[in-house]
Amino acid sequence: MRALIQRASRASVSVEGGRIAEIGRGLVVFLGISGSDGEAEARYIADKAANLRIFDDAEGKFDGSALDVGAEMLVVSQFTLYGNTRKGRRPSFSQAAPAEQAEPLVIRTVEMLREAGLSVATGRFQAHMLVSIENDGPVTIMLDSEDRRLPRRSSPTA
Repeated sequence: MRALIQRASRASVSVEGGRIAEIGRGLVVFLGISGSDGEAEARYIADKAANLRIFDDAEGKFDGSALDVGAEMLVVSQFTLYGNTRKGRRPSFSQAAPAEQAEPLVIRTVEMLREAGLSVATGRFQAHMLVSIENDGPVTIMLDSEDRRLPRRSSPTA
């Protein structure tokens, strides 16, 4: 599972000319689901997104999480996060989960964020959306659930 997170002053989603969701200060989370993702990956991404310390403290340092500052979240499903451009010029999306697998995991991730205490708005699954973001900073962070398998620190060299 991948999440591209942007810190925003405000953001909204429109579908067919009508605004369906909006947030004030918070995080926009573009969420991509791969064919191998499940509950564990959703939990990892939800926990990371809720606790990622990317809001400024009084000294201007990244020290506050969405939970710490009462930020809102806007979650938008985005299969294109699994676009592979290694061969040719047209992206391949073969790693992205099919809709019937992806939608329940997007819903579950949103549920986990809400269970953590966050106010979460969403886009519309499989709709053509216009997403308006006032990126604050700009701050953009990529999360990948595969990273949880990597060692947290490199071992010292001899």
